[in-house]
Amino acid sequence: MIIRVNHVNINYELYGNGEPIVLLHGNGESHKVFDRLIDCLQKDYRVYAIDSRCHGKSENTKNISYHLMADDVIAFINTLKIEKPILYGFSDGGIVGLLIAVKEPYLLSKLIVSGANICPDGIKKFNLTFYRLAYFFTGNKLVKMMVKEPDIKTSELRKIKIPTYVLAGQRDIIKHTHTKLIADNIPQSTLEIIPNENHSSYIVHSDKIYKIIKKFI
Repeated sequence: MIIRVNHVNINYELYGNGEPIVLLHGNGESHKVFDRLIDCLQKDYRVYAIDSRCHGKSENTKNISYHLMADDVIAFINTLKIEKPILYGFSDGGIVGLLIAVKEPYLLSKLIVSGANICPDGIKKFNLTFYRLAYFFTGNKLVKMMVKEPDIKTSELRKIKIPTYVLAGQRDIIKHTHTKLIADNIPQSTLEIIPNENHSSYIVHSDKIYKIIKKFI
């Protein structure tokens, strides 16, 4: 389904009934990475699976940034009058989730982020160097966003008012110290490092993430 919010056409799919939960995918992906998670969630939850701008079937706008995507999702929730949804964001979706919780402290009921960072230096050096080279040779605006953004201050994280579950894989591309920094600065946060998993192995086309977040949601 297509909805126009924040001056952009956003594609989303709706599944199940119950307490609302919004899913936000990572860079270069679409909501389809959550297929196995959606299968599990839709039995008990009303699932809003969004394609971020410039991803999936959403509008490929000239401009993209984490702040723009956060504003898109805020407008999406308000337009559809979704009351106090849980939000789960993976990677870039996690960054967007953090920004939403900073911008609108009472919009969500709970926040779950996995593999998120608050600045490019939160990415391990080898991976960040690879992304910088990729941007140098391709000029891809999605890659540019990863190497230039975000810039979320720890003082902003302390504004988050809702219970937050901060996740990362044991072999994530995000530094463990950075993930801990995020959790340490969110007042009502729980940190968990998932053993033997990398950035996406327990999330993309996997039901492992459902088993992990089920106790939190």
